[in-house]
Amino acid sequence: MSSNQRDFRHESIQDGKSIQDILKAITKGLASGKLCLSDDDGEVKLEPKGLLNLKVTARQAECQNRLDIRITWQDKEKELKKKSLTVR
Repeated sequence: MSSNQRDFRHESIQDGKSIQDILKAITKGLASGKLCLSDDDGEVKLEPKGLLNLKVTARQAECQNRLDIRITWQDKEKELKKKSLTVR
């Protein structure tokens, strides 16, 4: 585990309009390449660049519904540190 790891987690009850506003802010941050997420417990600053991996999953089970949206990417610095592979 990296010593410079930063975790941010937020969970709250919101109405649909508030969630739309949050998703719009995330969209704006993705467009600018800078996302800052914060609440009373902490903050994390992200710089999404290049190709991003998008994963969307949905689930319905009895009276519970779930929608997960996950966006991941590699920092350029880490891409440069990858070791090459030789296969013979």
